[in-house]
Amino acid sequence: MTTAPVARTTTAPVPAQSTYQTRVADYWNAEENPVNLELGKIDDLYHHHYGVGDADWTVLDEPDPGLRRERITAELHRLEHTQAELLASHLGPLTPDDRVFDAGCGRGGGSVTANLRYGCHADGVTISAKQAAFAGEQARKRGIDDKVRYHHRNMLDTGFESGAYAASWNNESTMYVELELLFAEHARLLRRGGRYVVITGCYNDTYGRASREVSLINAHYICDIHPRSAYFRALAANRLVPVHVEDLTEAAVPYWELRKRADHLVTGIEDTFLSAYCNGSFQYLLIAADRV
Repeated sequence: MTTAPVARTTTAPVPAQSTYQTRVADYWNAEENPVNLELGKIDDLYHHHYGVGDADWTVLDEPDPGLRRERITAELHRLEHTQAELLASHLGPLTPDDRVFDAGCGRGGGSVTANLRYGCHADGVTISAKQAAFAGEQARKRGIDDKVRYHHRNMLDTGFESGAYAASWNNESTMYVELELLFAEHARLLRRGGRYVVITGCYNDTYGRASREVSLINAHYICDIHPRSAYFRALAANRLVPVHVEDLTEAAVPYWELRKRADHLVTGIEDTFLSAYCNGSFQYLLIAADRV
């Protein structure tokens, strides 16, 4: 059993990063996308990822334009939170004394979800100073900032204590870094028997090279989507042994079908995701692995 240190590390300097990572930080420091902000305003849980599960299509039948907009927004948020809860369900069993690490935490919704579920301590790391400050303020408003802390740091080199974490995860943030470096840091931070979970989009090796749709997604988010096989190679190389693998591709389609109908939230990438899912070149995976 591990406990969180008393000292706060939120304002620690960010370790050295590449020119590319600096561009990513600049992107997220400037980002004010309604599809991220409007959904989070519903309950102050800001998720920077997509949703899974069956959608309530009756929201599209709402005759009042304003109410229709509100219902669509709420339904998309529900699907995104369902995804966050799914990831959190694979982290346990955890106790209130355990520490968890949220790599690429965005505006902090995942760390809050884990804390609400387990009562655990959480450290969220983002390369965006703006996101870290925003997430920290949300934790203070909830009165959980004694347990949930956010740090402006590089998830490849956090400076946190080795073996201090019972669980860790990435939720749609692995495409911004080299997997070998990322998983080496997770393996360092996790105690033996600790659990690592990732939900990510990856391109399907059996399709061949990355498809046109995958290239468009890369350009849209200035990221570099990895092939599916690369995850399992990098996990194995860093003492992270998969115990559960789940293909969430089919479960993700309703979210994107609904989002393309949300005129106030569309970003122009919706049809690309749907095409990539449907032609088999792109997959949405959950992988849970134990640190051995």
